[in-house]
Amino acid sequence: MGVTREARAAGPVKEAAIRTRFEQLKGALNERARRLFAAAEALAFGYGGIIAVHRATGIAPRTVGTGLKELRDLETAGPTVASTRVRARGGGPKRSTDKDPTLLADLERLIEPVTRGDPESPLRWVSKSQSHLVAALAAMGHQTSKWTVGRLLKDLDYSLQANSKTREGTNHPDRNAQFEHINARATAQLAAQNPAISVDTKKKELVGDFKNGGRELRPRGCPEPVRVHDFIDPELGRVNPYGIYDLARNQGWVSVGIDHDTATFAVETIRRWWYAMGAVTYAKATSLLITADGGGSNGSRVRLWKVELQRLADELQFPISVCHYPPGTSKWNKIEHRLFAFITQNWRGKPLVTHQVIISLIAATTTSTGLTVRCELDGNQYPKGQKVSDAALAAVNLQPDAFHGEWNYTIMPNRRAH
Repeated sequence: MGVTREARAAGPVKEAAIRTRFEQLKGALNERARRLFAAAEALAFGYGGIIAVHRATGIAPRTVGTGLKELRDLETAGPTVASTRVRARGGGPKRSTDKDPTLLADLERLIEPVTRGDPESPLRWVSKSQSHLVAALAAMGHQTSKWTVGRLLKDLDYSLQANSKTREGTNHPDRNAQFEHINARATAQLAAQNPAISVDTKKKELVGDFKNGGRELRPRGCPEPVRVHDFIDPELGRVNPYGIYDLARNQGWVSVGIDHDTATFAVETIRRWWYAMGAVTYAKATSLLITADGGGSNGSRVRLWKVELQRLADELQFPISVCHYPPGTSKWNKIEHRLFAFITQNWRGKPLVTHQVIISLIAATTTSTGLTVRCELDGNQYPKGQKVSDAALAAVNLQPDAFHGEWNYTIMPNRRAH
């Protein structure tokens, strides 16, 4: 006899009730008591009870099954010394990462090239299914399971998620290959102790007493008053925060521009980062790798971007390589979820009333993993619409990579005259 429609509809409600009861009791339950609680709830739930209890409590289905067997033993034989014993804290089988020390590092290595990130959230998710990850780990000599991989991904703050409206364009057939190419280039660059940075412009922000998303602690009933309408203040205007994220050092630099977001502004920010932070950290650098979106002021088709990078390469006298993310993947840029996400969290609920407030809030951004950020105001003017002639573009000493040279290229410095 099948499950009725009413029973199916009541399932989520019953699961929520199980979750509530478990949250209330779990602090007082030892290991065996948790099994028996889960088993009793599964019996009371009826058809599909084991999976329902697993979803509500996180207790593995196999553990719920063990609890059901213990319940049956209690009904037939009553409690015995063996059945009442509780395993000592720390007992049981060793964690998979203790038995296989390289498992976690190899798992991260598998998912890192395809890691995605939302600029408004530090949560990471992966596009490879757990079964595919298990197969890839097996090919690397690791014996594991989907349950284990799922637990490790949760520990790493990864999750598999459904589709959401973040797609910006059609998927290029070489999208994943470009991700792997970027990852390989960055890995080689860092191994040579040369800098690899991720760059991008954060969302433009209005300056003034405007509403800023999020909430902050204030006296009850005393929210900070802000303007009703978000009309730009002619005197304060907008700002363009352009960021640099050092992949190796977990350090950020943000130039807060008050004029247009142009390629000249983008390269000037890289120049300021280098002289303020990069040159000190990478005193023996022989090259620079930049990972960037395919559009905007640092777009792969922007002529001025390449001309300005040539000027910077001539100034620094070492090659500057650029790897662009493929079309439709700008939110996957590492700066989005390793720097911009935390800046957004840090200033949530705080009106950005002045340039100095913006700079202070950005510079105060830190994380438990050690992120530090430096920030300064760039008061220069960067006029839009600068034309780059064919002759000026041809003068750029650009060497395209063999793989998608329009996305991956190196600008070599011109030798200085002695």
